[in-house]
Amino acid sequence: MINAMWTAASGMKAMQFSVDTIANNLANVSTTGYKKERPEFEDLLYVTMQKAVAPGATDTGKPVNLQVGHGVLPRATVRDFAMGNLEQTTNKLDMALEGDAFFQVQVPGGGVQYTRDGAFKLSITEEGNMLTTARGYPVLDRDGAPITFTQQLANIDFQESGEVTYRDETGLTLPTGQYVGLFKFQNVQGLEATGGNLYTQNSASGAAIADTELGKPTVLRSSYLESSNVAVVEEMVKMITSQRAYELNSKAITTADDMLQTANALRR
Repeated sequence: MINAMWTAASGMKAMQFSVDTIANNLANVSTTGYKKERPEFEDLLYVTMQKAVAPGATDTGKPVNLQVGHGVLPRATVRDFAMGNLEQTTNKLDMALEGDAFFQVQVPGGGVQYTRDGAFKLSITEEGNMLTTARGYPVLDRDGAPITFTQQLANIDFQESGEVTYRDETGLTLPTGQYVGLFKFQNVQGLEATGGNLYTQNSASGAAIADTELGKPTVLRSSYLESSNVAVVEEMVKMITSQRAYELNSKAITTADDMLQTANALRR
């Protein structure tokens, strides 16, 4: 009965973790480029009271084990990188990606991080007009340099390949020599979310690979933004399921407590 209390307590903790994850998904339902998370669980240690054995010459054996488990433990949160819906805007600096690639941005300290949030802005610098995130982090090209241009924004265009072009006085489209940096990863689930719609690569994700070198090329859509891929109804159903499981585990603790109370009363 004591084991039942601890087992049910682990179930309550797991369902609390599940609700925490669902709440984070719902909180980011309107976050550009957000990818929903799903918790994964595993069962804990089992106590084997009798092992299954094959029949012998003098006994009939035991075809099944006699075991009791000790609950559940959250093991991982898996992020669903499926594309969200594309929403059209009137700002050419808004960019969405049709594919598995990420934008690369430079963060304070000189490091680089990755994002699916293409709500970019224009910063005026000494080098020219710089493409940045809302936090002012420079967006990098495929060579790792900040994307800058001296032409007026009205004459700048972003092609589906990521190439940055401009139109001269005659309307002729000319290259600026820069491409928006698009990168992929061998193990996208290994990326570490750091907040601010940013991800950091690590040994689990592997090094960033140029978009054209891995899988189908990603298409860049200017004047579009990728919405969150959170489905509110789906998350609400998961929340109700987690809540009911939490209540059942709470009931199991109450039942175990009642049984202990009955057993203690036998001494009287």
